[in-house]
Amino acid sequence: MNKNTTILFILLGFFNLISSTYANSVQVCKSCRFTSIKQAIANTSAYDTIWVQKGVYLEFDIDINRPLVMLGVDTPIIDGNGEGTIINIAADNVVIRGFTLKNVGVSYTKDHAAIHVYKCRNFTIENNILQNVFFGLLIEKSHEGIVRKNSISSHAQEEFNSGNGIHLWHCSNVEVTYNTLFRLRDGIYFEFVSESTISHNVSHNNLRYGLHFMFSNNDNYYDNEFYDNGAGVAVMFSKFINMKRNKFYKNWGTSSFGLLLKEIYDAEIEDNTFEENTTGIYIEGSTRINYRFNQFNRNGWAIKFAGGCYANIFSQNNFISNSFDVSYNSKLNDNKFEGNYWSSYTGYDLDKDGKGDIPYRPVKLFSYIVNRTPESIVLLRSLFIDILNFSEKVSPVFTPDNLIDNSPQMAAFND
Repeated sequence: MNKNTTILFILLGFFNLISSTYANSVQVCKSCRFTSIKQAIANTSAYDTIWVQKGVYLEFDIDINRPLVMLGVDTPIIDGNGEGTIINIAADNVVIRGFTLKNVGVSYTKDHAAIHVYKCRNFTIENNILQNVFFGLLIEKSHEGIVRKNSISSHAQEEFNSGNGIHLWHCSNVEVTYNTLFRLRDGIYFEFVSESTISHNVSHNNLRYGLHFMFSNNDNYYDNEFYDNGAGVAVMFSKFINMKRNKFYKNWGTSSFGLLLKEIYDAEIEDNTFEENTTGIYIEGSTRINYRFNQFNRNGWAIKFAGGCYANIFSQNNFISNSFDVSYNSKLNDNKFEGNYWSSYTGYDLDKDGKGDIPYRPVKLFSYIVNRTPESIVLLRSLFIDILNFSEKVSPVFTPDNLIDNSPQMAAFND
């Protein structure tokens, strides 16, 4: 940053400080001077605060085009009555806090939302309840924002007539944290979003994905829960991603997974829990990813490779009671499994160093058969399949000869 730019930022900050010092407060209620939110906004100046008292306000297309703070007292309700978008924000430094917004209009040509943010900076949307939405929060070409502690829900039944809970497009430096999202198309959707963080959210019972992001680089995903979603979580066409301490569970269905990775590069996936999903992680065309300290418990497939994956490392993960630990339908491509715990490992540890004395081969022959003939899954617990897998383990013919864990752990890692 050069000297002139620094001086400009200082002057802007000083101007904002002076402006906010002389800000006024405006009240909205049924017996106040202003009985509607639109009236109040029309009679405010930049950096004023609007206090909306408890009540029901039948309004939509509320336009905010100057810096404002809008606060709800005792959670007033703004009812859009199915007409369209409820609040449009087209200004920097706007705060929306403490409202219930409901009944957003459904459209097949327009993306109506409870709150639409367009080309804004330094926005804060927090502690709101959004119900019966089309899109909940639609945020476009906006930066340096906070979306925190909102509850967003709808009644999505089909993808074509439902929208997403928190939808970001061409944004950066946005913090999405402590939100609850359910019964939407996608709970959270990122597209062309960079340098942003999704943390401590709970996204469940959504029609398609709990989290869906594409073409979004340098983002962090921490401490979220994704469960009972139609297809799980999808992460596609992105790089430099950190996913840590998330929980993916009970995402069941013929095309469901805890986490789908498609064309992801240079990522860290650590300390996550994948439990009771059809597939814990489905991986396609993803390279240079470190998988460490993850828990794979009671999934159909813990990990399923679909080709084009290079230089991935799986270490110090727990694989416990999965029907299939690893499924592979392509070449190994220098992916490594080293030092993991496998509950189905039957080897021994004569030197008592905590590591198995014989390598573990996580790919079973039967997983190949199921990939080719899904109906054969009914034979999973049969004696014939046990004999088949044992024979392949003794003398590998079909499974990758070099896909082995040379130092399987004898005890599970602590959670």
